[in-house]
Amino acid sequence: MAVSERTDPWQKLLDAGEADGRLVRRAYEGARRAVTAEIPADLHPDVRAALGRAGIDALYVHQADALQAAFAGPTIITTGTASGKSLCFNLPTLDVLCGDPHARALYLYPTKALAQDQARALHALGLHQQIRPSIYDGDTPREQRTAIRRKSNLILTNPDMLHVGILPNHRAWGDVFANLAVVVVDEAHVYRGVFGSHVANVLRRLRRVAGAYGTEPRFLLASATIGNPVELAERLTGIDDFALVDQDGSAHAPRHIAMWNPPLEDEALGLRRSALAETADLLAELVASGARTICFIKSRKAVELTARLVSMKLRDTDPHLADKVAPYRAGFTPQQRRELEARLVSGDLRAVITTDALELGIDIGALDAAVVTTFPGTVASLRQMWGRAGRRTTGLAVYVAGDDALDQFFCRHPDQFLDRAVESAILDYENEQIHLAHLLCAAHEGPLEPADAETLGPRWEAHAQSLVASGELVARKGTYVLRAPEDYPAARVSLRSASPDSFAVVDVANGEVLGSVEAARAFSTTHPGAVYLHLGRQYVVRELDLETRRALVEPFDGDWYTQPKRETLTWIDKLLDRRDVMGVTLSFGLVSVTESVVAYQRKRLSDHEVIDLQGLDLPETTFQTQALWYEPDADLLAEDFPLDVLLGALHATEHTQIAVLPLLAMCDRWDIGGLSTNAHPQTGMPTIFIYDGHPGGVGITRVGYHVFETLVADAHQLIADCPCEKGCPSCVQSPKCGNLNEPLHKAGALEIMARMLQR
Repeated sequence: MAVSERTDPWQKLLDAGEADGRLVRRAYEGARRAVTAEIPADLHPDVRAALGRAGIDALYVHQADALQAAFAGPTIITTGTASGKSLCFNLPTLDVLCGDPHARALYLYPTKALAQDQARALHALGLHQQIRPSIYDGDTPREQRTAIRRKSNLILTNPDMLHVGILPNHRAWGDVFANLAVVVVDEAHVYRGVFGSHVANVLRRLRRVAGAYGTEPRFLLASATIGNPVELAERLTGIDDFALVDQDGSAHAPRHIAMWNPPLEDEALGLRRSALAETADLLAELVASGARTICFIKSRKAVELTARLVSMKLRDTDPHLADKVAPYRAGFTPQQRRELEARLVSGDLRAVITTDALELGIDIGALDAAVVTTFPGTVASLRQMWGRAGRRTTGLAVYVAGDDALDQFFCRHPDQFLDRAVESAILDYENEQIHLAHLLCAAHEGPLEPADAETLGPRWEAHAQSLVASGELVARKGTYVLRAPEDYPAARVSLRSASPDSFAVVDVANGEVLGSVEAARAFSTTHPGAVYLHLGRQYVVRELDLETRRALVEPFDGDWYTQPKRETLTWIDKLLDRRDVMGVTLSFGLVSVTESVVAYQRKRLSDHEVIDLQGLDLPETTFQTQALWYEPDADLLAEDFPLDVLLGALHATEHTQIAVLPLLAMCDRWDIGGLSTNAHPQTGMPTIFIYDGHPGGVGITRVGYHVFETLVADAHQLIADCPCEKGCPSCVQSPKCGNLNEPLHKAGALEIMARMLQR
C-alpha cells in the first residue's frame, strides 16, 4: 500500500537510512477495521446515559465480552495498546457502583501518572452523583485523606500505598473493606519478577483483610499482550478460574516499522556509533519534519542527555523548535509531571524523551512516531511502546539498536525479531525472603490462623513456624502473632527489592537520603569510589559505613564511570531436578552465591578506555538463590581444549547464554548472574552456573532449565553471526562481568555449543 509524502513525513529519513545501510529492516502493518457489538440492555441506565453523552453508541466486541465475563467472575483482559481496555473494567465497576450506593471499588496502578489519567477519564463521564473517584497516593495531601476514606466510592492508588499505608491501617478503612465489591489491577504485565512477587503477596493480604470484613471482591485485571495471562492473573491474586478476553475488536491505524542500527566506527573491535547520538539525530529530523514523537530510553541519565542533544541540534537548524523537546522521567515533582502531560496532550510539545514512565496506557494525544532506543528487555514492552504512535493516523515505530549482544542479534535476524512471540511473565510469591516479610505484615494486620490458607497459600504455616524459630512471631492458641505488637513491619519492606536488608544512600552535601540499595548489591554498586547514578545525576561514593548501613555520596562531575571486579563462588545446596541432554548433565536447584568485590575499574565515558584499577577491602556477601548448572561430558571437550582456551571458552559460553536468557524468561540481563569454572569443588568437572540474581530466586533460571535446548541454540547463533574476530560487546563481552571480561575465547565457546547442538 503506497502512502503519500504528505501523510508520511519521515519518508526521506527512511530512504536515507536504507541507502547507507543503517535501516536494516522495514515492515508495514495495515489498518484494521473495528468489530463492534451493541451496548448490553442490562447495563445500568446511568452508565448507558454516560456512554451516550461521551458519543459512544456501540462497544468494541472485546469490551462487550469483558463486561459479560466480569459479571460472571474474575477476568483478565489482554488486548493491544489503545484498544479501550479501560472501558472493559470501568463498565462493570460503574454498573456495580451505580446499582449499590454503599459499594466501593479499588483501582491499582503501577504509576501515579496512570492513576491521574484514569481519574480524568472517570470525571469526564459525568457520573458525578453516582461516582466519587479519588486518588490516594503519596502525593495526596494529608488533610484530604480522611474525607477520601469516608466518601469516595472509587479509590485509585498503587501497590506501594496499599502495602504500607492502607492494609496496616485497615481499621481506619473499615467501611471501604466492608463494602469492597471490585478490585481492578491495571497494567498487570508490569507485576513480574521481584516486584510481581511482592505485589502477589500484597494482593493476598488485601483478600485476607477484605475477608475479615465479610467481603470477597471481584478481581478484574488488564494487561498488555503476554504469553501467560491467565497464569499471571492466578499467581498474582491466588484466585483460580480467571476468564480471558483477548480478541481485540478495536480499529487500528496503519504503521511503518523501522529497525535501525548505528553505523560501525571500528570494524576490528566491533564498535558502533553511540545509540544515543543516533537517536538524537533521528529525533531532530522527525521533529523538524512535523512528526510528534515519543522516545523511550532505559536510563534516566540517557533520557536527560538525549533531550539535551536534540535541543542543541534543533537550535542550530530550527531554533523555534528547540524548546519543544522535553525529558520525562521519575524524580520530577507532581506539578512538573502534570505540566508535561498537559503540554503533550495540547500538542505544545513536539517530542518527549522518557524512561518507561510513559510506556503504559496514559492518553497523551495523537503521536506520529515512537522511537525505542535499545531493546527494552521484552518484546511485550517493545510492542507496548511502539503502540503509542499512530493511534489515529499512520504511525512510525522505530527500534534503534545498541552495541549490546541482544540488540545486534536482533539486527542480524530482523524477521525473527519482528515475528517473535511475546514472553510469559514470571513471579514467585513464595520466594522465601519476600513471603516471610509479608507474613509478618499480615500478622500485624491480624493474627495468622488456619483459615488463612485460602489467601496466603497452603504452606503459610510452615513459613510462620520458621518466623517463630527466628523470634519474630509467637504461636498462641493455634494462631501466630507478632512478638512485638507495636512493630510496623510494612515500613521495612520495599516492593522493589527482594531483601529487606538494605543500605541508605545519603548525599553528604545536604544530608538528603537519596534512596536505598539491597545489601546483596551494596558492595558492587556503592563501594568507596563507585560512581552512583540517581535521577540522572552522578554521585561518587566517599564512604560505605557498614555499621550504620549507609553509603555516603556527594555530587560528581567527572568523565568516567566505574565497574566492579568481583570474585564469585557458588555452592550447591540442594538438587531439585536433573536430566542428561546435549552431551551435558543439566541440573536445577538451590545454590549459595558468595561474592567479594576486590577492586574496581575506572573507564572513560567517551571511549570506554580503562583509566586505572583500584583495590578494595570489603567483606564477603552470601545469598541463596535458584540456579541451573551443567557439566559437559568428558568426550564433549575431549583433549583439544588446553586450560587457557577452556577457561575463556566456558566464560564466553556463560556470557552468551545469560545474554539470550531474557528472550525466554521475561527479565532483564541484570536479573541474572553466572559463574564458569574448569573444576568445581563439588562436581569435580568443568561447570557453568547461571543463577537468579535476587535472593531466593523468582523462577528465571527454572525457565532456562526447561528450555535449555533453545537457550543453547540462540546463544550459538548469537556468536556465530557476529562478524568480529575475537569477541566484542555484540557477542561474548558483558557489561556486568565481575571479571572485567577476562578471559574470553569466542572460537572455543562456538565450538562447545556446536558440539552440544550436534548431540
